[in-house]
Amino acid sequence: MLIKKAADIPAREITEQKVYLNRRTFLRAGVLAASTVATAGVYRAMTRSAAPSAAPQARIEGVKVADKSLEAQGFWTAEAKTPREKIIGYNNFYEFSTDKYDVAELAQKFDTRGWTIEVNGLCAKPKTFDLDDLAKVAPIEERVYRMRCVEAWSIVVPWDGIPLRKLLESVEPVSEARFVAFQTLYDPKRMPNQNSNVLQWPYVEGLRMDEAMHPLTLLATGLYGGKLPPQDGAPVRLVVPWKYGFKGIKSITKITLSATMPTTTWNIDAPNEYGFYANVNPKVDHPRWSQATELRLGEARRPTLPFNGYAEQVAGMYAGMDLKVNF
Repeated sequence: MLIKKAADIPAREITEQKVYLNRRTFLRAGVLAASTVATAGVYRAMTRSAAPSAAPQARIEGVKVADKSLEAQGFWTAEAKTPREKIIGYNNFYEFSTDKYDVAELAQKFDTRGWTIEVNGLCAKPKTFDLDDLAKVAPIEERVYRMRCVEAWSIVVPWDGIPLRKLLESVEPVSEARFVAFQTLYDPKRMPNQNSNVLQWPYVEGLRMDEAMHPLTLLATGLYGGKLPPQDGAPVRLVVPWKYGFKGIKSITKITLSATMPTTTWNIDAPNEYGFYANVNPKVDHPRWSQATELRLGEARRPTLPFNGYAEQVAGMYAGMDLKVNF
């Protein structure tokens, strides 16, 4: 299958599909320049229309408006928000496809009725939450966050959701709980690419407890004032804005509090390239491409910010650590 491209894009700037579409294929294909990968993706994002989707719905509850105090806390950025059609039309969600543009179409009929999230492990009050329960844990908040993909492209997203710490506090973690593990849905009938071996399924991720309890860490349930689209991780996904996007596990069904560091999908697949922390760091390159700059979808290339611009809020958690512990 050939990659469709605009006539004015030089062939040298289009990465071969089997390499571009699949990070796991990258591992087997040898060295590939990051700038080529990112540039090809952004050019395609600007020349191929997004899949159709429903219009945004109203927020469940009132949300905060932008002000200087929210910016200072990191809850809001004054940077231009990425257009909704780009956010919902350009997605890494390997459970549906390794093609960023096919995900929206393949996920269109993804049914989340009856969804539950089991929260267990080292806590006094383990519980299985349905979506109505989540809405009772804390009021829905709007956060406008930068999001930086490990592939060196970025977006700015207006998320709606609840702080993860509110959910964790409701189950009362015990003192031995030092990490939080997450698991996505495993259902190859509903997520067809789980029939492939592109990754080990189900997708799993994890955070240190202080990262999970940080005020910026969000369980997102919507974007742009509407429900979270399936291709973006409906009905609930993790958003940790100072880390690379692959830490933001989608369609969460299970959260486990533990004493030991959990395994994570990309670290299982490529331990020499993807580590546990994955904090955005322009001084630490991916083994096969630079992280010094990024391409904002629909905009120009720009310098990558340490901790994705959230250093003031989060850098203290890593004091004394070797910040090269990214990959």
